[in-house]
Amino acid sequence: MNIIVCIKQVPDSTRVKVDPKTSTLVRAGVPSILNPYDHFALSQALKLKAKTGATVTVLSMGPNQAQSVIRLALGLGADKGILLSDRAFAGSDTWATSYALATAIKKIGSHDLIMCGQMAIDGDTAQTGPGIAFHLGIPQITFCDGVDISAGKVIARKIIDGGHQVMEADLPALITMTMPFDYVAVYPSFMGSFNAQKKPTETWTAAQIGADPKKLGLEGSPTRVDRIFPPPARPKGDIFSGSPAELADKLIEILKKESIIK
Repeated sequence: MNIIVCIKQVPDSTRVKVDPKTSTLVRAGVPSILNPYDHFALSQALKLKAKTGATVTVLSMGPNQAQSVIRLALGLGADKGILLSDRAFAGSDTWATSYALATAIKKIGSHDLIMCGQMAIDGDTAQTGPGIAFHLGIPQITFCDGVDISAGKVIARKIIDGGHQVMEADLPALITMTMPFDYVAVYPSFMGSFNAQKKPTETWTAAQIGADPKKLGLEGSPTRVDRIFPPPARPKGDIFSGSPAELADKLIEILKKESIIK
């Protein structure tokens, strides 16, 4: 069995700032991390590897520095890493990105399961995984927090409002993973990181995967980000003290003032 996990290097969301003049993200000096949803997807793929003996390949698209998250994945137990890195990919929206990743997956060849994080924390679109499934013409199950393989099918626990559904699909298929609230990310041991240096990695350009240049980058992106801006700062809240009766009276006074009650 061959499992492909799509991963992305993203800026640490706790350190991201927006330039007030250009309305763009300030990436200089901001540490990059493995997208948390992808981290969870990888952990689930490695559990399937332990159960089935599958081969796990991680696939990413980005600048050369994205090799760091591929090495992290290899240190955790993935078998091979592939990075798509080319100026032709610059400016790709989720449609162009999913096209590039799907084209690379076709070059990889045989695959039974593709796993992605639900979304990237630097975009929150949740579109790339479904886009890959569309380009490949395979079934997809999204927003899952558990996955298993049985009798040539993938069985996934899909989170829905108020509960979950257990769904299955014929292989090959694509799954996007969301994170349980109690999930704690695991990082490579010293020996895991050491052994990762011996595992194969490749860097592919747009030409090497046979991608149509008109479907990549800004030219191949039907959407454009006009600007990015932080939400307006919330006003500071008021804190009141007093007895329960006094606080109840104060609350009623505020609700009347806001015309919430009469």
